[in-house]
Amino acid sequence: MTGVELAFAAVLDVAAGDPRWLPHPVKGMGAVITWVDHRIRTICQSEQALQIAGVCLALGLPVAVYAVATWVIAQVTAISPLLGTVVGIGLAYTTLAGRDLFDHVQAVLRELEAGNLTGAREAVAMIVGRDSAGLTEPEVARATVETLAESSSDGIIAPLVYLSLGGAPLALAYKAVNTLDSMIGHRDERYEHFGWASARLDDVMNWVPARLAGGFIALAAGVSTGQWHRIHESWYMLHRDGDKHASPNSGLPEAAMAGALGVQLGGTNYYDGVAHEAPLIGDGTADITPEHIRQASRIMIVTYGLGLFFALLSLWVS
Repeated sequence: MTGVELAFAAVLDVAAGDPRWLPHPVKGMGAVITWVDHRIRTICQSEQALQIAGVCLALGLPVAVYAVATWVIAQVTAISPLLGTVVGIGLAYTTLAGRDLFDHVQAVLRELEAGNLTGAREAVAMIVGRDSAGLTEPEVARATVETLAESSSDGIIAPLVYLSLGGAPLALAYKAVNTLDSMIGHRDERYEHFGWASARLDDVMNWVPARLAGGFIALAAGVSTGQWHRIHESWYMLHRDGDKHASPNSGLPEAAMAGALGVQLGGTNYYDGVAHEAPLIGDGTADITPEHIRQASRIMIVTYGLGLFFALLSLWVS
């Protein structure tokens, strides 16, 4: 993928987001994962069999996605190089989620500022996996900031990394890994064995992007506000609290964002009515407000810009 093609894909993301009417590759990946998940239960009964099946799915789906995307682009390019370029840009665009993330976060912000807590709970339910029906206003705001920070890594920086390394096919393969993790990479009774490989592969694929995202968020904290001391505060928190999270990656962008905003993230979250204690990250206020969401949104925008700049730079020098 050339720098021009990557730039066009990012412009499409910023301009169009993720229209619900547009067929999205991730939806197809999700359908395949759901089908396999249901069918595999009738074939694999033992824990070992589920683990083997999980490894096959974790490796097989990304490889298949990469192969199909490569084949499609090659076939279209054989007909028309220009059309092949357009298809490649279009597929690359579907891997970026910056505008969609921003729009979802702004929907939560609008409801909170309007004093509509019920509407804010419904809006935040679109972007978080935790139970949202009983969240207080600060809890809704915290969930929004946490998701914005984490998704800045796996929805923006990671796709940019893989687009710059291997174009749309590799970025789509990454999205397959990320989708597998979100759907079956859970540490619960159903997916402990079947989803283990997907969760571990997602950890590997996000190792570098998460660390880049943490650094970009720290830098963006100063650029977006002009308060340069925030870079130091964000960087300090990134290194102090970044490894507190159970995930080797998720805590890094959250810690950087906590330091940038001067807030404390983490605490008690409920999933299907069961309480889960997330580590406390940051030293600031625990009462996160809509203003913090607004600041985090600006930091995310600058983070996107920094990620795109360095992705284009890497393509230019290579």
